[in-house]
Amino acid sequence: MSLNPEISGGRDWLFPSPSASSSKHGRRRFFSNSNCPPPVIRRRRYVRNPTPQIPAAENVKKKKKEINLICLPQFRFQFVLVTLTIAFLLLLLLLQNTHLQTQVNKLQTEVFGLNLRLHSCNHTFNVTPSRPNYSSRNLSLIFSFTLLLIPLIIFNYIHYVSKSADNNTTEQQVSLNKQIAYRLDVFLSVYPYAKPFVLLFSTLLLIFIGGFALFGVTSDDLLHCLWLSWTYVADSGNHATSQGVGPRLVALSISFGGMLVFAMMLGLVSDGISDKFDSLRKGKSEVVEKNHTLILGWSDKLGSLLNQLSIANESLGGGTVVVMAERDKEEMELDIARMEFEFKGTSVICRSGSPLILADLRKVSVSKARAIIVLAEDGNADQSDARALRTVLSLTGVKEGLRGHIVVELSDLDNEVLVKLVGGDLVETVVAHDVIGRLMIQCARQPGLAQIWEDILGFENCEFYIKRWPQLDDMQFEDVLISFPAAIPCGIKVASYGGKIILNPDDSYVMQEGDEVLVIAEDDDTYAPTSLPNKVWRGSLPKDFVFPRSAERILFCGWRRDMEDMIMVLDASLAHNSELWMFNDVPEKEREKKLTDGGLDINRLENIILVNREGNAVIRRHLESLPLESFDSILILADESVEDSAIQADSRSLATLLLIRDIQVSFQSTKFEL
Repeated sequence: MSLNPEISGGRDWLFPSPSASSSKHGRRRFFSNSNCPPPVIRRRRYVRNPTPQIPAAENVKKKKKEINLICLPQFRFQFVLVTLTIAFLLLLLLLQNTHLQTQVNKLQTEVFGLNLRLHSCNHTFNVTPSRPNYSSRNLSLIFSFTLLLIPLIIFNYIHYVSKSADNNTTEQQVSLNKQIAYRLDVFLSVYPYAKPFVLLFSTLLLIFIGGFALFGVTSDDLLHCLWLSWTYVADSGNHATSQGVGPRLVALSISFGGMLVFAMMLGLVSDGISDKFDSLRKGKSEVVEKNHTLILGWSDKLGSLLNQLSIANESLGGGTVVVMAERDKEEMELDIARMEFEFKGTSVICRSGSPLILADLRKVSVSKARAIIVLAEDGNADQSDARALRTVLSLTGVKEGLRGHIVVELSDLDNEVLVKLVGGDLVETVVAHDVIGRLMIQCARQPGLAQIWEDILGFENCEFYIKRWPQLDDMQFEDVLISFPAAIPCGIKVASYGGKIILNPDDSYVMQEGDEVLVIAEDDDTYAPTSLPNKVWRGSLPKDFVFPRSAERILFCGWRRDMEDMIMVLDASLAHNSELWMFNDVPEKEREKKLTDGGLDINRLENIILVNREGNAVIRRHLESLPLESFDSILILADESVEDSAIQADSRSLATLLLIRDIQVSFQSTKFEL
């Protein structure tokens, strides 16, 4: 294929220019073969439309105007139809009144003639019939129908003005009927008593119009007609006793309007009752309590927390605990009902809301609470602590002030400073994750210590109590020790030191005003100071036994976020040349980086030597590669990878425990056989 070399120009061969077509070379051709005849190119003539095209926007406006012009006669026809119907009914009733008036006049003429005949016969009997004023009744009838027609005229006029404005204006504007509908919507939404007011106004207007209409078609007085109109509105069956075409027609219309009014009232009452029950069901109502315990948030620790609070409130005959979380109230109540422990008279009230919103905090009477507990959320530690910090900010912003103190659960020890900086003296922080790590180390090195911690920190047996006793002021601590026959004093909360607690102070310490005594007692109402005994038997104290510390070998199965803190605690308590084996699935280089980022300098460890082993703690062959029989203590840690799920973390720890126990039993059996 080739192009004709005689054709010149840069334009495409498929669109020949006029100059090229009139040149001496003729038209442009495309040759596939030199022997083939040139193709015949036919030129089409495009006839331009002499009329200019209408823009799309103008077309839309034109179509809209045509639609409006079509709709206007329809609305006019509806308005005329309604008007003619009302006018026909009014004319029918007026004709009936005119006919009745004619009959009354005829009867009055006959009565007048009879009176003349009786008078001519010298009889004193005289009949003077009452003559009803039909002109006033006609005016009343016209007035009632005019009141009924005025709203229709106004609505149709507004619609007509809106359509006319849409046809005459080119700019996009809101029509008048839409503005009125919007204002009515705002009025009904903003003002709580707008709907009952509209319902009352509609009822009174219907009674008023119906009373005037009945006055126009009956011979009763106006007050009686208004009362009949109310009975027709209240009970639609009362119109059945009406006599005559006019009274029956008016009574039927009033009864029909009364059904509409009572349907509106029934819907309004039903909506109000439904909204109230929904607010109660969803936990939106206000808690009217004082001296209660307020728990903000929801976590897996809530069950044990409620159990301990129930035991603590048993001596008081029960108490009130309010739980507010961003969950549905029914779900919270169902989860609490599934907890397998007795509340011992303690009432648990659940409310749905956010602790970051002051309105929700006021809803649970935060200013009257005895104590406020902020639970850490399950999940990322930094996000949980950030939310706890915002919650403390919201609590400090309560205008009414706080009566009780705030206990905040944190997930990371590094964030404790920020929370105390915001909350001040009102806030007490508990870093549960780090505290549990330290307790695990102590319990691993001292078997049986876990039971002691459980007894002291729980409310089942004896626990710590802090209370002020004014009668102990100016008394030395050695005398305080023998002043409580049912409690053991352990320390002093010194008021002059900003509430700092000193454990086991000197015997010569003198109690000052405001100091509180820290004791271990069975309950807060089971102990009280008494007078000093006359004679105290002093027993012999045991001698101090100093045991030489030897090197230990400890195994950590799993990886925690506070691993560097646990290593530093072990380094301070273990003997020199002790070994700490870390067995987990975290790569060794990544372990060193995490420990360094946490503030641990491995080279500065004095007493322990780190031994890294990589593996999965739930795989038996990985555990068998470790010298499990040589370890003095084995700590099974909830792994950081499954920290977000308590069930999965516990399942993993339980599986590791069972595998280690089985490996140890197998090793002992093999050793015994040998």
